[in-house]
Amino acid sequence: MATYVLVHGAWHTGAELEPTAAPIRAAGHEVHTPTIAGNKPGDPKTVGLSDAIKSIVDYLTEKNLKDVILVGHSYGGMVITGVADQVPNRIRRLVYWNAFVPNNGESLNDMVPPPYVTLFEQIAAQRGDSSLVLPFPIWREAFINNVDLASAQKAYDILNPHPAKTFSDKISLKKIRPICRSPSPTSIARKTHRCRITIRGTHGCRRNWGYSDWFRFPAATSFASQIRSFLRRRSWTLGVIN
Repeated sequence: MATYVLVHGAWHTGAELEPTAAPIRAAGHEVHTPTIAGNKPGDPKTVGLSDAIKSIVDYLTEKNLKDVILVGHSYGGMVITGVADQVPNRIRRLVYWNAFVPNNGESLNDMVPPPYVTLFEQIAAQRGDSSLVLPFPIWREAFINNVDLASAQKAYDILNPHPAKTFSDKISLKKIRPICRSPSPTSIARKTHRCRITIRGTHGCRRNWGYSDWFRFPAATSFASQIRSFLRRRSWTLGVIN
């Protein structure tokens, strides 16, 4: 049986991944859904990307998790990339689910269209607490436009203010070499384009499910089965090459 660590995206906590974790556990696997620093209730919103990455590194270390299948959703791709760079010996495989895949020295803001960066900066300035909260129309039209209005509102109601610095901080990588091919560094396609991750000759895998699939599948059973099925069809594993 495998060990999964599911890492959520921006504005979320690990609790939102529990419906996805449940059927994977029911299949006999060990599943963890930690919350990234900055998204826990009461966390300061001054948290940066390095703090976010460290919180998941610390989680793996404290739980002594090894041979981990590390799944990152959206912003979670930034985090799992940094985690794999710091503790590659604990990672069996990386899965980027509709996630950002940064090159060394890139930030999340480098991979979204400039109007979004401007919007994020304006929201953070207006709030004055170093956090971002998406206006519902943006959430509805840009992030979750393939579900009905009631489902979009339900998903929106559980979002929490997200630390703005995690979007603007640039990642520092020493062992990992993402290889991404995209029409434009500012194209939204960059977020969903197929990429390969190399860690001293090892590979991660990339899957493009819809952004809103966390919310579309009842009890997330279908998505959980897709994760397991997808991984069975891929031979890539993570292991450090001397």
